Amino acid sequence: MSGVAPREAFRTSTRPARLGFLGVGWIGRNRMEAMLATGNVEAAVIAEPSAEMVAAASVSAPNAKIVGTYDELLSEELDGVVIATPSAQHAEQSIRALHAGLAVFCQKPLGRTANEVRAVIDAAKGADRLLGVDLSYRHTEAMRHIKQLLQSGELGDVMAIDLTFHNAYGPDKPWFYQRSHSGGGCVIDLGVHLIDLALWALDFPKIVEVSSKLLFKGSPVPRTQEDVEDYAVATLHLANGTVVRLACSWGLNAGRDCVIDASFYGTDGGAAMRNVDGSFHDFHADQFHGTHRRRLVDPPDEWGGRAAIAWAATLSGGGRFDPAAEKLVDVSEAIDLIYRSESCDWSPSRQ
Repeated sequence: MSGVAPREAFRTSTRPARLGFLGVGWIGRNRMEAMLATGNVEAAVIAEPSAEMVAAASVSAPNAKIVGTYDELLSEELDGVVIATPSAQHAEQSIRALHAGLAVFCQKPLGRTANEVRAVIDAAKGADRLLGVDLSYRHTEAMRHIKQLLQSGELGDVMAIDLTFHNAYGPDKPWFYQRSHSGGGCVIDLGVHLIDLALWALDFPKIVEVSSKLLFKGSPVPRTQEDVEDYAVATLHLANGTVVRLACSWGLNAGRDCVIDASFYGTDGGAAMRNVDGSFHDFHADQFHGTHRRRLVDPPDEWGGRAAIAWAATLSGGGRFDPAAEKLVDVSEAIDLIYRSESCDWSPSRQ
């Protein structure tokens, strides 16, 4: 394959997959620990600039080789790379790993624009390597139950989806607030999960129309500045007739840490996943019929590492390119459309 370094074409042995971990801050370390707990993977190499983060990760992976650069990590004998770095680096780092013949599991967003995401998918397809993104809310028991209801037709034709993700304090890293580094604000950080849930739950219908409004500290986001939106509302009209309404924010006076809601309303019933008491981690799901509701799922539910675990299990089984990854472009195109719609004051530069 063009651009692929000499390695085993695919994993055929039963040994644990040897992984390199690029970035082991809180989320990178959490995903590493979830994978290690399965026994299917080995943390072979870690690259992380923070000595404090390296020390914390080394508790769970004491035998991992610590390297100073990504080049050093890629030079090791590995089966895959797990990427948890700032968003601006995701596409380039993923492509480099894929060109080196390695599978990739990357934090969201995979790229800042649909063009960046397409480039990564093209690299994965060309190398025939497994590509995964940490769209973790798909793996909650709440959403699994809701998708089953949708697939069974029990809710009828879905007319409307209401999506909300308000983070009452916002990210704690400065790069999130710099458009060139993040690609955008709360839409690309939080809205990516909401858009993915809606499209994934309905098997990715096409988007035919988008309108949006983006604000920064209560005013339209100026084109000429690095500032990104901290509040957004958007409406997406899907080809199947469903109307999706989305709201997300950082730093909203929400009265709790966060508000997360994914509600699906059909001609024969409804269902919703909602967080419990402002928690980022605890969800319940309910099914609705008229004025009645039925509880589907209550916490606890250890869902945080399931996307990473599923990727690692697939890698252990071979690691070839999964065509389902191409749907990642649909999510990214929706974000591009939100940023480009007429009521927005800026759009991220095409990469």
